[in-house]
Amino acid sequence: MIFQTRSRCDGKTRTQIRPHTVLEDFPLFCPKCKYTCVIRFKDGKIEEIKMPDA
Repeated sequence: MIFQTRSRCDGKTRTQIRPHTVLEDFPLFCPKCKYTCVIRFKDGKIEEIKMPDA
């Protein structure tokens, strides 16, 4: 099973993640709505990391 990540606009990103993959502080970009976020992926769960404004 491969996870296709989705952004806030429900558009698919171009990133595919396998179930055994571990991501920490991974930048994710949606080409449809231009939304950028940082995610953490572990044990099949995607968590968006809230970054403080500069």
